[in-house]
Amino acid sequence: MVMGLCLLVYSLGQRALCQCLKRGSQTIQNQLGKPTATPTLGWVFQCFMSIHLLTFACLKQISNFSQERCWILQFFGDPCRKYYLLC
Repeated sequence: MVMGLCLLVYSLGQRALCQCLKRGSQTIQNQLGKPTATPTLGWVFQCFMSIHLLTFACLKQISNFSQERCWILQFFGDPCRKYYLLC
């Protein structure tokens, strides 16, 4: 039952991302570097794996944050952008 729920959440997230990309006629790069309007959510999660939150003397900073990752984040909601200290 838990596995079914996890797959449901995953597929809903992937569907929402693809709909947002198609609505704006936008693309992001896939694993091969080619533009796609239907990326897998697993690939998007892998893109964000190398981002880290650094805290020095109560100052928070994000490391390994690139323009491509910022581009991808615009297709997600405000909670995701807030998580990466963009809001």
